[in-house]
Amino acid sequence: MTSSPSLGEPPFADGEVILGVDTHRDEHVAAVLSRLGVVMDTRSFPSTALGYRELWEWAGQLGTVRRAGVEGSGSYGAALSRYLLARRVEVFEVSRPDRSVRRRRGKSDPVDAQEAARAVLSGRVQSRAKAGDGPVQCARLFKLAKDSAVKARTQAINQLKAVLITADPALREELSGLKTMALVHACAQFEDWQGGDGQSDAVGQATRVTLCLLAQRIEGLTRQMRDLEKRLAGLVECHFPQLLIPVGIGPDSAATLLITMGDNPERLRSEASFAALCGVSPVEYSSGLQRRHRLNRGGDRRANAALYRIVQSRLRFDAGTRRYYERRIAEGKTRREVIRCLKRYAAREVFHLVASFTPSDSVCR
Repeated sequence: MTSSPSLGEPPFADGEVILGVDTHRDEHVAAVLSRLGVVMDTRSFPSTALGYRELWEWAGQLGTVRRAGVEGSGSYGAALSRYLLARRVEVFEVSRPDRSVRRRRGKSDPVDAQEAARAVLSGRVQSRAKAGDGPVQCARLFKLAKDSAVKARTQAINQLKAVLITADPALREELSGLKTMALVHACAQFEDWQGGDGQSDAVGQATRVTLCLLAQRIEGLTRQMRDLEKRLAGLVECHFPQLLIPVGIGPDSAATLLITMGDNPERLRSEASFAALCGVSPVEYSSGLQRRHRLNRGGDRRANAALYRIVQSRLRFDAGTRRYYERRIAEGKTRREVIRCLKRYAAREVFHLVASFTPSDSVCR
């Protein structure tokens, strides 16, 4: 059976082959298919710099590689995807084979690699892999560290307050009435206290030591958070200053949406694609003569939450957004429906701001 490029794809060049890769932590299994869908060869390579070079040279001996399907391009295959993109290969994100394929052909790494290549050859996959080699990747790493620090800091604060609940009444009275950060600062000043004798005093000493260590941990995580917030804000201001101009978009929300788009926003075909990626595109839910749409529960939920924060900020501070909200409410829309419309508008606005502006257009000082 002959396969052909999908509508809108460039035609095959003479000698072109399709590469498919099933990625793992320690090794990648690659398969090369001809333009007719014939398996030319399948081989495994270590997931190292030398392994990537060997994979590229091996595939090049079988033909010209212009397109590749990589399973797990955002995790185990991220480094390989960057390697292929640097060599002007179109890399597509391929999901694992569906159950019908696995029932017919079984489950093995070579089969998965071949199916990844077939998905590209048939045009079933349209999602291109993120480049991961620019300022957006830096933002992703900073955001990852920041979110981790926020989570750990919240956990430590809860633990400190839980320890204080069971502490000696005299210690609780000493610290009563203090707000969270003042409480943390006071506990961080505790020294290795010795007093009296008996088991109760040993427990009191252990309580103070624990409060001191937890408080010092909280202060350290707070410093990390603030440092990462400054780095994120500086990165967005340097490379994507246009995102901070509209009302309601702060550095954190801008970074979250940029991470969803990736360093190569051209991989998204339209603003509708970005809206679907953020989970703010309506999904048709019709039957018979009834035509309706429902909430999209898919997409990147962090990007969806960032759009929600932008909308809430605009409802508070932007007169135009409030007028739109009141008009749609008067038309019979519910609050949730209006917010969905505003999230869709915000996604469209962000997409066009980024698509019409590249990081190279800005000058960082």
